[in-house]
Amino acid sequence: MATDKQPTVIKKYANRRLYHTGTSTYVTLEDLAGMVRKGEDFVVYDAKSGEEITRSVLAQIIFEQENKEGPNLLPVTVLRQLIRFYGDSMQALVPSYLEFSMNNLSQEQQKLRDQMAQAFGPGAFQAMEEQVRKNMGFFTEAMRMFSPFPQSGPGAPDAKPAVKGDETNDLDSLKQQMAAMQAKLDKLASK
Repeated sequence: MATDKQPTVIKKYANRRLYHTGTSTYVTLEDLAGMVRKGEDFVVYDAKSGEEITRSVLAQIIFEQENKEGPNLLPVTVLRQLIRFYGDSMQALVPSYLEFSMNNLSQEQQKLRDQMAQAFGPGAFQAMEEQVRKNMGFFTEAMRMFSPFPQSGPGAPDAKPAVKGDETNDLDSLKQQMAAMQAKLDKLASK
């Protein structure tokens, strides 16, 4: 017989309310986030259809956390990278890589906390930044190893997000380049 505790069942009703079957009470997404932080396992079912919807509820919790005031956990660049992987040949690799990275981060978490405590102040963030750089380096290297095509570089169109007004500057710049090229062509044609 397995000694592992079964996950708590949460039912989601059509009115979007979440019902905790273990305590026979209604809970909020914030309550579920607290359960995750405490290490409590739960599974969410649609009350009407019986379909398991745990993944979408967890994604909703992340969405709610990201919309709160204060620092975000997922930078826009990471969100864009994740979206780019949907439908890509690398899509199957990403979940296992992310799981591996998160497990490593969890294992290194105490070391990071100790380093930050010792280096309280500006140096506290250097250890965390170094770990992030290492993880991003591993991720980039893994993507290079498995990708049959060259990765986009800093000059690639997707390298930086468009800023309002950049289109006008880009268009003006292209017009200037075209005029310069035309002048060179005219000069060559007159020789």
